[in-house]
Amino acid sequence: MTPVRIRFRFRGRVQGVGFRQYVAMCSHRLRIGGFVENRPDGSVVAELEGELAALQELERLLREEHPTARVDGVTREEMAAQGSVPPVRIR
Repeated sequence: MTPVRIRFRFRGRVQGVGFRQYVAMCSHRLRIGGFVENRPDGSVVAELEGELAALQELERLLREEHPTARVDGVTREEMAAQGSVPPVRIR
């Protein structure tokens, strides 16, 4: 299958709760590459690349499974794949 790259922006209680580390941990298991970083507006941006099914599963995990984060909204922007390989870098 062809890898895809998606830029996610997560809003809610996503900073100061280990969210970026959780993104990196889950991404590793799903063989997803890219990066994740906090933004000054309190959101977290994750630019991730992998199989579409893996990215969809990661989004589900981030919305539903993190023990202390609360995701109130997610925006997605599909991008051209860049050949990123695991692990996800935390910025």
